[in-house]
Amino acid sequence: MNSPSNEVALRCADISVHFGALKAIDKLSYEFRRGGVYGLIGPNGAGKTTLLNVIAGRLLPGSGRIDMNGTDITRIKAHQRARLGMGRSFQITKIFPDLSVLENLRIAAQVAHGRWMPMWPSAAYDRKLAAHIDRMLELTDLTRHRDTIAGTLSYGLQRALELGVTLMPNPSILLLDEPLAGVGHHEIDGATALIQSALAGRTVLLIEHNMEVIMRLSERIVVMAAGRVVAEGEPAEIRDNALVRSVYLGDDEDIDAEVTA
Repeated sequence: MNSPSNEVALRCADISVHFGALKAIDKLSYEFRRGGVYGLIGPNGAGKTTLLNVIAGRLLPGSGRIDMNGTDITRIKAHQRARLGMGRSFQITKIFPDLSVLENLRIAAQVAHGRWMPMWPSAAYDRKLAAHIDRMLELTDLTRHRDTIAGTLSYGLQRALELGVTLMPNPSILLLDEPLAGVGHHEIDGATALIQSALAGRTVLLIEHNMEVIMRLSERIVVMAAGRVVAEGEPAEIRDNALVRSVYLGDDEDIDAEVTA
């Protein structure tokens, strides 16, 4: 597990996102400490993925502010946030299915090492790139699949490859949106171990519907409902929280009473 510091890696201040009359995010404020692993949970429609999209720059908030390591990033583009050290995975795999595992990682490595590929790469450049790729193949346990076409891998291995691609630029802030979605039951343990190894030294926001996994991986759980944070705490606290049970059972009166208290 990481050891969260007192420094704030991400600060969300009064973030609101509306889709017509729907309040997807409703004046949400929260601070994510550097090195902490935060599990975001809540019922469908709570605003979890919308929040990750706003933090990643894929969606602009209607109001509010986001700071990353003390810098206002509210209006900068997603690729600029990536260059500042933010990585994002998705519910659906984002890989090149017709390329090999090695080629997928090589493209990501070229981005990580300067976002360009020399027309005639030097031997030193090639060695640096190859070493980086080999380390990621080892981390993701994909070494034996390096020449396999990505689209032919099992879904669990495709998720491992996507995580490897996301980690290639060595992001300090990692946003994971249901990294186990679609992974077969027999691959859950291996995928969970891979995710756990990827968390070290990073600030992580994790959405995952497998409650056993998210409780195991997270140091703090942030509970969302109706676009707001309604509870937060260590996993053991959250398991015993009556409000959280109300959230999942759909008792909106309990939620509103707690938020307005």
